[in-house]
Amino acid sequence: MGDVNQETAEVRAPLHQFSVPLSATRRGARLARLLAAERLQAWGLPLDPARLIVAELAANAALHGRVAGRGFRLTLSVPRPTVLRIEVTDTRGDRLPVTSRVADDQPAESGYGLLLVEQLSSQWGIRTGPAPAKTVWAEVRLVR
Repeated sequence: MGDVNQETAEVRAPLHQFSVPLSATRRGARLARLLAAERLQAWGLPLDPARLIVAELAANAALHGRVAGRGFRLTLSVPRPTVLRIEVTDTRGDRLPVTSRVADDQPAESGYGLLLVEQLSSQWGIRTGPAPAKTVWAEVRLVR
């Protein structure tokens, strides 16, 4: 029998992780911001710009991602010592957010919130699934 080389992928758990379901209401969006601030303080991380990003993504989930009887989920994690990942998952996978821009790369009348997320985060994006959900995520570089 010959030698078999097997590569072992190292799977690392996040340094910190927090996840909570919330109602898809203005109150749920406000609670998301407050819980995020509390968790960031407990972890010894700066509140901003993460608090602003959470506020925008949670408000979008409550307003645009709302489905009667279903909420959204806020997840915060620190996958690496220099990165905070913010995820907001709602059950409106059929409505994907877009940043609204018109000619000459100027913002349209709506869509300013995601432009804010774009400016405050090191990167952001949208992940669809599992059906009917979508997750809007943003990462923030941590400076201690």
